[in-house]
Amino acid sequence: MSDALRRLSGRDARFLYAETAQANSNISFVQIYDQATAPGGKVRFKSLLGHIESRLHRSPLFRSKLQRVPLDLDHPLWVADPHFDLEYHVRHIALPKPGDWRQFCIQASRIHARALDLNRPLWEIYVIEGLDSFIDLPSGSFALLTKVHRAATDPALRTELLEVLHDITPRPPTTAPPPPWFPQRPPSAWGQTFSGATRALLSPRRLVAPLARAMPAAVAFAGDLLQWPEHQNATRFNAVVSPHRVFDSRRFPVEDLAAIAALVPGATVDDAIVAVCAGGLRSYLELHGELPAGDLIGLVRGPGPACRLRLGTDTDDPVRRLAAIQQQTAWAAPQSDPATQPDAVAQTRKLREDDTPPAAGRALNARWRARALGGRGAGPVACTFTLLQAPSEAWYLAGARMTYLSALLPISDGEGLAFAITLYDGRVVISPTSCRELMPDPQVFTQGIRDSFQQLLAQAGKAPSPSADQPELKPLRPRESCADTRTPARRSARKAASAPAAGTAARPRSTAPRR
Repeated sequence: MSDALRRLSGRDARFLYAETAQANSNISFVQIYDQATAPGGKVRFKSLLGHIESRLHRSPLFRSKLQRVPLDLDHPLWVADPHFDLEYHVRHIALPKPGDWRQFCIQASRIHARALDLNRPLWEIYVIEGLDSFIDLPSGSFALLTKVHRAATDPALRTELLEVLHDITPRPPTTAPPPPWFPQRPPSAWGQTFSGATRALLSPRRLVAPLARAMPAAVAFAGDLLQWPEHQNATRFNAVVSPHRVFDSRRFPVEDLAAIAALVPGATVDDAIVAVCAGGLRSYLELHGELPAGDLIGLVRGPGPACRLRLGTDTDDPVRRLAAIQQQTAWAAPQSDPATQPDAVAQTRKLREDDTPPAAGRALNARWRARALGGRGAGPVACTFTLLQAPSEAWYLAGARMTYLSALLPISDGEGLAFAITLYDGRVVISPTSCRELMPDPQVFTQGIRDSFQQLLAQAGKAPSPSADQPELKPLRPRESCADTRTPARRSARKAASAPAAGTAARPRSTAPRR
C-alpha cells in the first residue's frame, strides 16, 4: 500500500486550520478490555507493541504525516514519515491508587487536551493499567486511549485505526509476516509550491480561503455587537473554551431505551437517547440557575449531513420532550402501515446483525438525518451529538475482549458541549465532553443524564435492567465557573437549586476566539 494517502480534502483540512491554543481537533477513543480471554489470561505491554507493529501495514495512516504547502496555497498532503518511531506513539501508564473511575476520566481528559505533534503521524495510543476500583470490571482489566486527529478520521463513518488493530475472535487468524517498509521520498517544497500555485490559479476561490477561515469569528463578533435575539437562548456552553477538558460517561441497556421509546408511538432508540441527553442538559442548567426560557437546539452529526434538532428543554415533562423530538425525526417519506413497522428492539437487533459497519451507522442515524429544522433552526447550538461507528459484534485486541467503547470529542468556541454516543455489546454509552471552566462538575452533569433516564423509565413502568454503569454519585454542590453570572440574583438561584426560577435567560457570551 502506498505511504502517501491523498491530498487532504477541504472538509478535513478545515479541522486543521481551525485549531487554536484553546481548541484542538483530537478525537480520543476509550476502550476497556478483559484479559481473561487472552492466551494465558494476560496481555503484556511488549506483546501489545508487537501486535500493533504487525498491523502497521494495514493502514497508511499509521506511518503517514501531513506536509503543508508553503504559503498554504493548497491543502496539506499525506507523506511517509521517514523517522517513524512506534514507541513514541504507543505509551504505557498506570493510574495511581485507588484507580477509580473519576481518576480515569481526569487522566483521559488531560491526554485528550494535549495537541498532537503535527510533524508526526497524527495518532497516539496510551495503554492504561491500574483500573483497580472500577465497578463490575473483571480483575486485571486495562484500557486503551487511542487519540487521532479529526483530519485523519471521521468517527461517524469509520474508525480505521481501531478496525485494523482488532479481530472478531480471541485468536486472530495466522497471517504472513508484514512486508518490509521503505518510506517514499516526499515531494519537494518547490514542487508543492508550484503545484499549489497552479491549482490556485485554476481555482481562484482558493485565494480567498484564508479570509473564509476568519468568517466564523467575524460573524460571532458581529452577533455579539448586534445582540441578535437568537442569543437569548445561549448557555454557558456557547462561550469561549479553555485548553482544559472534562469527560464522563454513562451506560444504559438498549432494552431500557427501547422501553422508553415505546412511550411515544413511532419513537425509536435514537429518539430516546436524544431525549435522555436533553433532560440531563436541562437539569444541569436548571441546577445552576441558567435555564433559558426558550427551547435549546442540538446539532446531530452522523454519516449523512448534520441537522439541527430542537431538544424540548422548554418543558419539564420528559414524555412531551420525547414526543417533540420524535415529531422532528419522523420519516420524511410517507409512513407505511404502523402494524408493519418494526419496534425499537427489532430495529436494534437488525442493526447489530448487520455485518456492514457503515450500514449500522446509517440505520441508527436514519431518523436523525430525516428532517432538519430549516429556518426554524436559527440560533446558537447548545450541544452536538455524534454517533460513533461501533462494531456490531465483539472485538478482541491480542485476545483480550473489548467490554467498553466510547470517545472524547473535540469542542470549540461557541460549541462547548459534545455528546459521543456508542452502541456496543448491548449497551448505549453516552459520554459528554466539555471544558473544565464551562463544566467544573462533570459527574453532576452525568448524574443528571442518569436521572433523566430513570424518569423516563419510570414513566414506562419498567424497572432498570442490570447494567455495568457506574453507581449513582451523590450530587455535589455546583461550583462557580467563569461562565457564571456574578449577580446576587444568580447566586441566590444557585443556593435554591432545588426550585430555581423558571425561564431564567442566560446572558449572551462571546463566541469569538481569544486574542
